[in-house]
Amino acid sequence: MKTIKLATLTAALVATGLAHAADKAAPRPDPKIQALVAKYIEASFLPGEGQDLSRLKQDETLQACNLYRDNPPEKIAAEINAREKATIKYPADGKLMGDWKNGEKLFAAGFGMRIGRIEPDKPERQKGGNGGNCYACHGADPKEVAFGTIGPSLMHYGKLRGAGEDIVKYTYEKIYNPQAYSACSQMPRIGYHGILRPEQIADIVAYLVSPESPVNK
Repeated sequence: MKTIKLATLTAALVATGLAHAADKAAPRPDPKIQALVAKYIEASFLPGEGQDLSRLKQDETLQACNLYRDNPPEKIAAEINAREKATIKYPADGKLMGDWKNGEKLFAAGFGMRIGRIEPDKPERQKGGNGGNCYACHGADPKEVAFGTIGPSLMHYGKLRGAGEDIVKYTYEKIYNPQAYSACSQMPRIGYHGILRPEQIADIVAYLVSPESPVNK
């Protein structure tokens, strides 16, 4: 029975494009198959302490990205950018450059938003300040050797781009909600989902941009 279910799920994933087939022009997925995939995904997460099942619900943007296999038409992409940019919130003091030393810690902390039942995280530790896990995808500090390479390197970020207001604002907004700039970006919407607070995102901005930060040495 498990083998049959696995085969069914695999076929459904391929049919819906979640397997990211190379053919971008393939027909749109059947709603019935999408519902079947959603059912299996939801069944794989059990309720309990530390589980945030709300993460299984797709908002309008994720639905569009899945529908178009992360390659939406220009008009849809523009709608995504505008809708997501409208969600961006800024620090109460208006400062988009915070404490780079705190930003360094948040950049490397891999605690934020992990899930699981073996070591369930307390709700207060799931969101709002336990790290962005940024280093899992991006290199930044030249001395760090354990970074991931899914995303582009951020080494010498400020040294290469400067520390002007436009760069600071772009960096803040890109971290808060990358889909405001890149529709269907694979980068997490760290601010939108409350993984980090605005003030903490400003700290990461400082870590990337500040001349004093090891990123720019």
